[in-house]
Amino acid sequence: MRILYVTPYVPSRIRTRPYHLIRELAHQGHRVVLLTAAASEQEVRDADELRQWGVQVEVFQVPRVRSWGNCLAALPTREPLQAVYAYHPAMERRLAEWARSGEVDIVHIEHLRAARLVRAVRGMPTVYDSVDSISLLFEQTLRLTPGLRSRLLAALDLGRTRRYEARLLTWYDRVVVTSRRDKEALEALARRYLSPSVRPAPITVVTNGVDLEYFRPQEGPREGKTVVFTGKMSYHANVAGALYFAREVLPRIWARDPEVRFWVVGKDPPEAVQRLARDGRITVTGTVPDLRPYLARAAVAVCPIPYAVGIQNKVLEAMAMGVPVVSSRAAAEGLGARPGEDLLVADTPDEFARHVLHVLGDPELAARLAVAGRRYVETSHNWALIAEQLAGIYRMRG
Repeated sequence: MRILYVTPYVPSRIRTRPYHLIRELAHQGHRVVLLTAAASEQEVRDADELRQWGVQVEVFQVPRVRSWGNCLAALPTREPLQAVYAYHPAMERRLAEWARSGEVDIVHIEHLRAARLVRAVRGMPTVYDSVDSISLLFEQTLRLTPGLRSRLLAALDLGRTRRYEARLLTWYDRVVVTSRRDKEALEALARRYLSPSVRPAPITVVTNGVDLEYFRPQEGPREGKTVVFTGKMSYHANVAGALYFAREVLPRIWARDPEVRFWVVGKDPPEAVQRLARDGRITVTGTVPDLRPYLARAAVAVCPIPYAVGIQNKVLEAMAMGVPVVSSRAAAEGLGARPGEDLLVADTPDEFARHVLHVLGDPELAARLAVAGRRYVETSHNWALIAEQLAGIYRMRG
């Protein structure tokens, strides 16, 4: 099959979903052409790896000043800022050229930031990978994030994003999302904003996977009283999670065991997160070249984010490396993992602290969670099988 794949960011190990889906589709014999926007020179360089897989890649640079201009132009319109943020007119023109060429069978467009480009390929079979429901994310951001800037942006864009996401379901032939939670959110938007006579595109859950070779259990000692939280620390949900764990959970842990240490590992932590390191038991690393050494040494991985959409890749990566996971219910909700068997789930600071201390103090429990977590990702989050599912969706008609 000849696939024209469109993304508003260059696929990489950080942008893990398109990176692995494209890699597996290419490995399975499909011809993939990628049109992608890049916000930095590093992203332009990242595209070279995809070319090594035999993928034809065309990169369109969208620097931040262009993104700001796009957003300013959208303010008086009904389009969400997210929908125009990565827009480049040359990318749209090139997409139209490919569609007219007759050299591709299907157009796959990922994320709200690229969704408007479908107007360039009318008449061709199309799949929209929403990934998550952005409306659902904005709703939770308004209620739960401590960051004023994030709340203001969510308030500005929420109303029009709801209507826009509903309309998107009429522009595409098929829609995929990463979790049932997001599928249900989009279906609710369709019922709310679309006429009963309008038939939205069917929505299928195509979950995220994890690179089981890259993230795998490693031999060597773990630091027995170390808890790790990984992720891009400029993301507001991760910031909220780091602050919640440090302010609400750690004091309860330290009341029982003051020697427990907490690592916050990920790029671009804001000042509020950096200040946590004033306590010598907390380490805030900033950017690291590789997350795996931190996961390999930690005794427990936590995902304490208070709100979430889609699939939390940080949870899958920790489980793949055989690290026991304690997660908030919001972070675990998108997974099929069994609470109490594959990972532990906490609803309150007291419960979170109790679970972490239990794992730290019970080697048999830690070992059981490590084995069960690895087995879960092997059976439920294998990228090769997920790509096969996606290819099956491409072949559907009607």
